[in-house]
Amino acid sequence: MPAKSWQTPKNLLIIMSVAMTVAFAIWMALLNNFVIERAAFNGAEIGLLQSIREIPGFLAFTAVLVLLIVREQTFAYVSLALLGIGVAVTGYFPSVVGLYLTTFLMSVGFHYYETVKQSLSLQWLSIDEAPAMLGKLIAASSLASLVAYAFLWCAQDYFALSYESIYLIGGGACLILTLFAWLAFPRFEAKTKQRKHLLMRKRYWLYYALTFMGGARRQIFTVFAGFLMVEKFGYSVKDIASLYMLNHLFNWAFAGRIGALVGRIGERHALTFEYCGLIGVFTAYAFVTDGDWAAALYVIDNLFFSLALAIKTYFQKIADPADIASTAGVAFTINHIAAVVIPALFGLVWLVSPAAVFLMGAAMALVSLVLARNIPLHPSPGNEVVFGKVRFAEA
Repeated sequence: MPAKSWQTPKNLLIIMSVAMTVAFAIWMALLNNFVIERAAFNGAEIGLLQSIREIPGFLAFTAVLVLLIVREQTFAYVSLALLGIGVAVTGYFPSVVGLYLTTFLMSVGFHYYETVKQSLSLQWLSIDEAPAMLGKLIAASSLASLVAYAFLWCAQDYFALSYESIYLIGGGACLILTLFAWLAFPRFEAKTKQRKHLLMRKRYWLYYALTFMGGARRQIFTVFAGFLMVEKFGYSVKDIASLYMLNHLFNWAFAGRIGALVGRIGERHALTFEYCGLIGVFTAYAFVTDGDWAAALYVIDNLFFSLALAIKTYFQKIADPADIASTAGVAFTINHIAAVVIPALFGLVWLVSPAAVFLMGAAMALVSLVLARNIPLHPSPGNEVVFGKVRFAEA
């Protein structure tokens, strides 16, 4: 039976992105309040939980081995199902060990899905349409997040739903959308047959370095900026939900345009702007004393995430198309080398000086800025970097 007009890879990517976002948004928005109120976590314990959450990301290179027996599209569905189950049961295990276990299950699904989604996106989208479409995927995810946080705000403020019920609804919604995607969409074929073995190419070294630093930068936002809001400024679940809604309102409004902008100005200029901004934001985090100013920094910090899609489009321009699936797994592992270490290590630093955590984040943003300036204005195979070129034949 021929596919209907709406049964396109782009629409499938949108639905899967929405499914992931609903579950993960609920999990993340409740996390800091849930672990403090129900499990009495401190900075070191939340840091260790976040390190555990990143372990499956560190092991994402194993995705290519799974692809020897499972199609990428099917693997995406299975991963989303694991994410949904992990989130759905989180509220029923309000203990240190229970949270570590449910977090690991949720994270296995999340990180394998993100690995496969990155691969499928770069295979299904052309170089010309990728920046704008990746921006639209961010916007779609942000709209889904707005719905999730609006539900969370109402659930806490008007319906007094328990943590258990909210987690169950978030995970269940992910499972329902995943089932719909599996039943409603045909199996799409990649334009280029993918290599099904692990590989690292010398000429991709700058992409690997940017990916590594991106993993380090992400932890400052996802772990410590959110924890700052609750621990230092006393944000409630409703406050956090409102802040997240504001974040995603901005993303919904601007992410698609930011994606198109990356396509116009190029990856070098886009990443330069991002990292210059992050140096200022992280430094400001270290010294902020007002909760409203901290919230403003949080929104600005989140908006910069949209520019990070330039790392993916940079790789798409320099890559052998057959390398995309394998490199997606390797890149996720590289991204999570820092992500596994930083939450636990910086969590110990946090006990002594929260400001030092954010100043170290500013230093990492400076390293990323130096790397971004090494991207050529027009990257392509054989023209991957300005300095440190590797002969194509040796790649």
